[in-house]
Amino acid sequence: MAEGTTVDHLTETYRAHYRSLLGLAALLLDDTASCEDVVQEAFIRVHSARNRVRDPEKTLAYLRQTVVNLSRSALRRRILGLKLLSKPMPDMASAEEGAYEQLERDQLIKAMRGLQRRQREVLVLRYFADMTEAQVAETLGLSLGSVKAYGSRGIAALRIAMEAPV
Repeated sequence: MAEGTTVDHLTETYRAHYRSLLGLAALLLDDTASCEDVVQEAFIRVHSARNRVRDPEKTLAYLRQTVVNLSRSALRRRILGLKLLSKPMPDMASAEEGAYEQLERDQLIKAMRGLQRRQREVLVLRYFADMTEAQVAETLGLSLGSVKAYGSRGIAALRIAMEAPV
């Protein structure tokens, strides 16, 4: 067996990348409980299929792809759409600034939900998960040109949505 298929390697990967994978799921789902479920399920599935992950360098990419796929499945199962969880306001200089930032955040989330699924996934992975276009392409199983096109169209749609009156 190659190094990437061992339980020890998966345990190390879990310790090192659990939070980043949870963050990735949170950007796609925005529901803490579902995010934790998706990430746990991703590790379980990778553990079950660890003999197929021969290169230890690809374990994280395999996990990211699994998180994205499971997030898609969770979204498909939702009939009434996503509900935002109320989150405490972060410490800030004034109540006005906090309210304005919350409004901008809510507007951005609403605008992101209005995007096509692929556009949203590309933008979340590219700008919130800090992945390169090549990493996004590998994670989503798209060509580099498709990632660039979805990203460009998504940003253009966000600009329009963010400029529209609330």
